[in-house]
Amino acid sequence: MEIIEDVVFENIDFRTEALKIGEYENCMFKKCILADCDLSTFKFIGCIFENCDLSLANINKVVLREVQFKECKMVGLKFDTTDSFSISIAIENCILTYASFYKLKLKNTIFLHSKLNEVDFTEADLTNAVFDHCDLTNSIFSATNLEKADFSTAFNYSIDMDANKIKKSKHSKTQLGGLLEKYNLTIE
Repeated sequence: MEIIEDVVFENIDFRTEALKIGEYENCMFKKCILADCDLSTFKFIGCIFENCDLSLANINKVVLREVQFKECKMVGLKFDTTDSFSISIAIENCILTYASFYKLKLKNTIFLHSKLNEVDFTEADLTNAVFDHCDLTNSIFSATNLEKADFSTAFNYSIDMDANKIKKSKHSKTQLGGLLEKYNLTIE
């Protein structure tokens, strides 16, 4: 597998100009289109994706180690099919909807100012994760480890306290309804 290091890819539509299969280290992808691309078995280490569209890309067995996604559109990504042993990502100002993190270990992962609608976090380990100003509308938390996770500025989430580990997680008073939803209470 070819190793590509310290390269900046800018304004490239990889649907028409295929990205070479390889290991990308400390590379930057700016304003690139990778939507619907087959990235399976690629390795991205220390890379930054900025203003990119990765919607519906095939990320089966892809390595994502210390990868940052900034202002990206990432609809329908199945992170649960990646190389789960080494996944380490940060999400900032992204549209990350209809994605799956099923059973992934995402301790200390930071999600900043992002739209995380309809995301499946079932059985994921999100210990110490931060959801800073994130919209979690219709996201699924089931048998998820949310211990010490920070939801203090997150909104539109619903978490069943009996079906998830939530010890020492942080929440704002305005979002208590999302924790008590299953009890059908009226909170004023």
